[in-house]
Amino acid sequence: MKLFETVEEMEQIPRIRRPDAIHTTDQIVAQAARLGWTVGITADDLVGAQCGAVIGLHPQDDEWRSGRRMAGVWFETPEDAAAHQAAMDVVPFGRYRAMAVSPLTSGRLDPPDICLIYLTPGQAIIFINGLQWSGYRKFQWGVVGESACADSWGRALVTGEPRLAIPCYAERRYGGVLDDELLMALPPKYLPRAIAGMERLAANGLRYPIPQYGIQADARAGLARSYG
Repeated sequence: MKLFETVEEMEQIPRIRRPDAIHTTDQIVAQAARLGWTVGITADDLVGAQCGAVIGLHPQDDEWRSGRRMAGVWFETPEDAAAHQAAMDVVPFGRYRAMAVSPLTSGRLDPPDICLIYLTPGQAIIFINGLQWSGYRKFQWGVVGESACADSWGRALVTGEPRLAIPCYAERRYGGVLDDELLMALPPKYLPRAIAGMERLAANGLRYPIPQYGIQADARAGLARSYG
């Protein structure tokens, strides 16, 4: 995923597709992730304000911050809905006018602002372990609930840090996210570090898929393989 200050800059991306229908951002991301397309959008291509606001293409104005459209749908009161909007991580409005997504292997967004990786919980913990192999740090993530794209690409775009998220109802309904998938969003500079860390872990026998040892077996033999 990459943000652009001008529409013209986005449209210069090789083999860029432009939507001929109105979509959610989840659908646009899915077209890259599931179909291998390179797709560019502006706010006019997105349905409603919520999608555009997360990536800084729609103003986070008073109407958006009120969350009134979500009151009685996802939240009991207007106050709850407004609190949800305030909790979201969003790219500030004003700088960017367009966004594009493309498979990382295509090399068309060089470099992208962030990379999005769909993965199972088992894959997620191994990936995180790889990030933590060298220069350890504790990762802390939150969950806003619905509009969880703010937890993944919103947060990663704003902070430049890795972000693991539980994709929300809309991402699963409109974005094709599978029931067993999580979403890791992170700047590309973290990928070599994660891969190198996972390679070192694999050399220690700690790799995916994680083999089941047996819930009633004596654990000492298994643990001895790692810890001696």
